[in-house]
Amino acid sequence: MASAQPLAAPPGRTLESILMAASRGVRRAYDARLAGLDLKLSEAFLLGHVHRHGPLTQTQVAEGLGIGRAATGSIIDALERKDLVERSAHAGDRRVWLVATTDRADPVVDQLAAVDVALREELWTGISRAERRQLSEILLRLQGNLAAVLNEQI
Repeated sequence: MASAQPLAAPPGRTLESILMAASRGVRRAYDARLAGLDLKLSEAFLLGHVHRHGPLTQTQVAEGLGIGRAATGSIIDALERKDLVERSAHAGDRRVWLVATTDRADPVVDQLAAVDVALREELWTGISRAERRQLSEILLRLQGNLAAVLNEQI
């Protein structure tokens, strides 16, 4: 059961505030490392996903990444301007566009993988594989609880 007085905890010391700060920090660390590739974390996620699984429709990309279609479209637009993805007509449905990576994306995806491996190694220094597994299991349960809370509000 949760503490009876969670707001009485010192600022930055509640589990929720620590979790949010860590999440923001991870994002900033990735964005800083990816800046040399002229990419943001959201662009890198989408590029890697499409490179691995594409060509995909915008809806499939959004579902695969767990983000909205409008946000997905904005990220695709940004990557298209950088000549890393391209849209093409879907043969079976003229209303739908397929998103695929371009040839220019191949070396960028390799660089993304290198950045990811190096940063993960740094981020998880001093944290054992067993601790990471346990944290992952706990966070997945938290996500389930969040989904239930959010479904109640709808």
